Amino acid sequence: MPATVVVDGTITVAETDENYVCATIDWWPHDKCDYNHCPWEYTSVVNLVGLCNSSASSLDAFRPLRIRIGGSLQDQVLYDVGNLGSPCHSFFKMKGGLFGFSKGCLNMDRWDALNNLFSKTGAIISFGLNALHGRHKIKNKVWGGPWNSTNAHDFISYTISKGYKIEAWEFGNELSGTGIGASVSADTYAKDVGKLNEIVDALYKNSNKKPSIMAPGGFFEQGWFAKLLKITGPGTLNTVSHHMYNLGAGVDHHLIEHILNPYYLSKVSKTFSSLSQTIQQNGPWASVWVGESGGAFNSGGFHVSDTSVNSFWYLDQLGMAAAYNTKVYCRQTLVGGHYSLLNTTTFVPNPDYYSALLWHRLMGKTVLGVTTTASPYLRYYAHCSKGRAGITLLLINMSNNTDFIVKARSRSNLKQVQLEAESAANK
Repeated sequence: MPATVVVDGTITVAETDENYVCATIDWWPHDKCDYNHCPWEYTSVVNLVGLCNSSASSLDAFRPLRIRIGGSLQDQVLYDVGNLGSPCHSFFKMKGGLFGFSKGCLNMDRWDALNNLFSKTGAIISFGLNALHGRHKIKNKVWGGPWNSTNAHDFISYTISKGYKIEAWEFGNELSGTGIGASVSADTYAKDVGKLNEIVDALYKNSNKKPSIMAPGGFFEQGWFAKLLKITGPGTLNTVSHHMYNLGAGVDHHLIEHILNPYYLSKVSKTFSSLSQTIQQNGPWASVWVGESGGAFNSGGFHVSDTSVNSFWYLDQLGMAAAYNTKVYCRQTLVGGHYSLLNTTTFVPNPDYYSALLWHRLMGKTVLGVTTTASPYLRYYAHCSKGRAGITLLLINMSNNTDFIVKARSRSNLKQVQLEAESAANK
């Protein structure tokens, strides 16, 4: 089917960070299971071994790759530094524990080893801190009380003393709004984001660069996010981070249908749009990150999230998020779960790893205006090319039965090229 795509190189629609692609390292232990599958192996912050030993080249290929350290058990983590007051033990299954697990601990030998890897590969690190420490459960999922910042303070101080570079300190994981495993009110959260900012200001006062403060790392709820921005005000919260799992549960038998349905994929644009408006109205000083997105929640889809078909969703998400001025997009995960960019046992790249690498190498930070005469099954995104003059065009054919013959031209000089986008069935 013939189609025309017109790129307007004179109009900047949005702008990402220079290093837009990001991947996460989570805290889940090897016995984290969903739907009778246990896909995490030894891939977490506290037990990741294989990557450090043999597959640093997977990170080095990006140089730099952004890595966000965080996840569901983040708000159960203590750091083995200073006066911890209790033994430093790993997570174990515990009835009644948050997400079914006990509190866990990060020892500093482990932190040193990870930073050695990060230093060798040039990774850019954002670290999610425990925002529940010192609080107590009030009822159901609601937690209250003051945040005990002592352990976080000591951990940040240790990190500085070792010369480890952290780009952003993130406060909490999925505690916003109604929360997932737990929730904290926006008023209380904002107060403690301010406290974290004071700690970072004090500890980095002699440093050339201060890390940014990022929060809340949760699912967007307009009222809660608006209140957080209003209370914190300018100069405190630099980055608003939110999570997205727009494909549904990993056990859903319709995952592939969702991935290849452009109407389904477009639903999430409402979230991007509403968040953008909320920030413009309440905190225009803050940038936006997708801090975690794996497509399907609960560890991803078995034999779906780690296959080529998932790239139809992933690349579309990268394009859509960028068009809404998202600065960084963090994929859940670098390694771990079914949605892993690397195989969890061999650390060989899965298909989405190559999609991430292609984006990182080809797509520049400037998002351009683009229109088409094609059906909605042809998705299209245009950026200034990275590291060279020109425009890079991403075309995704979601159709199972239509091949598109695309004529692409620039509105400014009417130069035209012809491309072909085969149907998904021919891939």
